[in-house]
Amino acid sequence: MRFRAEHSFPAPAVAVAHALVDPAVALRIELPDLGPAELLGTERDDRGGRLELCYVYVGQLDPVARRLLGARRLELVQVVTMDFGTLRGAFTMTARGAGDKLQARATVALADGADGHSKRTIDGEFTVRVPLVGGAAERRILPGVVRRLDVEADALAAHLRGAS
Repeated sequence: MRFRAEHSFPAPAVAVAHALVDPAVALRIELPDLGPAELLGTERDDRGGRLELCYVYVGQLDPVARRLLGARRLELVQVVTMDFGTLRGAFTMTARGAGDKLQARATVALADGADGHSKRTIDGEFTVRVPLVGGAAERRILPGVVRRLDVEADALAAHLRGAS
């Protein structure tokens, strides 16, 4: 299922790119239905960065998802990469231990706007690869994924306002 999210930030695009892969920023953001982020890895140099986090889902699970998981908890691994030169990157989210049964893959593009502000566009595909119920699960789960991207963007904007 395709998805797209756009967010505005009160800072130049390059500052947003750096903040998106900064673990000190990401680890302070509280997202709905997810426990605190666990840092799995980070890489950063002058050209770009990569941030890998794991979240434990603590919200109410759909009965179909509960049956698929059994006694296991749902752990979501999120990876963000950014190229500081092109201001482009990628966002992925997968369920740990579930292979490719649940995943989001998207491109991330940043662009400068007026008055030192910038815009982020996330354009991607969300899939639940489970026979017979995948499409229905995508329609139920995707709004929550997009909502968490919106919450993350609000927290990032607040951070950037405080940093300027």
